Amino acid sequence: MMEFDFLIATSINLGVNLAYTLVALYVGIVFLSIVDKRLLKKIDLEEEIKKGNIAASIFASTILLFVALIVTFGFKG
Repeated sequence: MMEFDFLIATSINLGVNLAYTLVALYVGIVFLSIVDKRLLKKIDLEEEIKKGNIAASIFASTILLFVALIVTFGFKG
């Protein structure tokens, strides 16, 4: 019986962490898109990366790293 209770508690904890992660990820993406639209109006990151702009690729990879950190901390609980 103890193992079943532990399994249920673990599943609930995982579900709460997953929900938190999805909410935080959504908020992060919305925030990043607002920053992209307001601050980077004249810059198309994908086009700049295709041209070989290293600064644009570093900025884009930083955004992806930020999203990965949100997901990681969400699962840590």
